[in-house]
Amino acid sequence: MHFFCPQCLSWMFTRPIGLDWFVNVRVPVLDDHHWVEPFVETNTAEKLAWASTPAKHSFARVPELSSYEDLVHEFRIEGKRPPPSIVP
Repeated sequence: MHFFCPQCLSWMFTRPIGLDWFVNVRVPVLDDHHWVEPFVETNTAEKLAWASTPAKHSFARVPELSSYEDLVHEFRIEGKRPPPSIVP
């Protein structure tokens, strides 16, 4: 399910059905997004030849739901975190 800002209708985050413990936040909604580094990219079969990210994991399509738990666990250990000045 996609969630949108009630005022401007910008897409803010996604909560996939069946993955109640997973929230995918859209980077553009962050006040300071410069520290963010992609960890997983999906649908790369459709990307432009010159488009690339430093994501550690890349999938031609959306991965099976069963693989998300392992990806999230790995992100908890290795994912980039905001600098202390941003964390309230």
